[in-house]
Amino acid sequence: MNRELTVHDVVVAGIAVAAGLAAALVLRVILKWLGERAGRTRWNGDDIIVDALRALVPWAAIVGGAAVAASVLPLDPGVGRNVTMTLTAVLIMAATFTAARIVAGLVQALAQSKSGVAGSATIFVNITRVVVSAIGFLVVLETLGVSIAPLLTALGVGGLAVALALQDTLANLFAGVHILASRTVQPGHYIRLSSGEEGYVVDINWRNTVVRTLSENLVIIPNTKLSGTNMTNYHRPEQHMTLSVQAGVGYDSDLDHVERVTAEVVKSVMADVDGAVPDHEPAIRFHTFGDSRIGFTVILGVGEFSDQYRIKHEFIKRLHRRYRDEGISIPAPTRNIAVQQGELPIPHQRSASAPMAVPTQGIPME
Repeated sequence: MNRELTVHDVVVAGIAVAAGLAAALVLRVILKWLGERAGRTRWNGDDIIVDALRALVPWAAIVGGAAVAASVLPLDPGVGRNVTMTLTAVLIMAATFTAARIVAGLVQALAQSKSGVAGSATIFVNITRVVVSAIGFLVVLETLGVSIAPLLTALGVGGLAVALALQDTLANLFAGVHILASRTVQPGHYIRLSSGEEGYVVDINWRNTVVRTLSENLVIIPNTKLSGTNMTNYHRPEQHMTLSVQAGVGYDSDLDHVERVTAEVVKSVMADVDGAVPDHEPAIRFHTFGDSRIGFTVILGVGEFSDQYRIKHEFIKRLHRRYRDEGISIPAPTRNIAVQQGELPIPHQRSASAPMAVPTQGIPME
């Protein structure tokens, strides 16, 4: 100490700490009020920023009060310097966590707005959070007087060994970044791989892609497999798709009447069933003279992949009911089997030198 500690010093330091605590409480109330106002806006970014500042600003006020109190007290130069560095490091760490939270939240909000679904591509969020936290950690070390040059050199050399040990992990990481950067697949898309896996993409993280099947199960696919296999994306280039349903009518049917009735059923399904495309133009194409009926294809409009089952179900019910009312037959395949009476050959016998043929009826018994 440069001088003796007095009561005045203690009182002033106490006032500074109390002022910091009071300022923290006031700022927290103000930020809560701002958060309520931000929740009424359409942009999610202001909610993320205000929510993150609610953790940083009160800590900054407390650290500021403690710094003023430390400057008032008659501390030794070395102790005062250590206190200042410690408070500065605490403030930098709080700012780092806040910045990481804000940037990660903004990246997540951007991913959601681009994909338009509840799920998010967490690989970008995690990378952003790690990068911002690492930068803040290095700044804290530099503030505390720790040289980061040897650390960076060691990390550069050790990074080669880590890269060799984590080849699969890094391959999946860069494959996931490539998938998202190329916009080939995004969360919410329905995909089907050549190996048979299919479903809605829930998330693409740093190692794998999570796919939710129609049976509500999750399939975990490594990013390298997703980027290295043949894949069908049912949301590209557009979400709407067509569905082909095979049908057939008897040869005695009036095909113009069949086409007109089928088109009316298609229009009713497109207008009434959820997930259908109301402005879809009915398409009926006759294509085959079958054994027992004339086959044709009906093309339906579907809003997205999972809607096809409900639309096909309702279309078949309505078409069957309408054909029955209109007297249009849907014949089942038939086969005529003709049995011709003739001679039955008798197999070779040991005692016979040649086969004999006898009538199929009235075979004499010996």
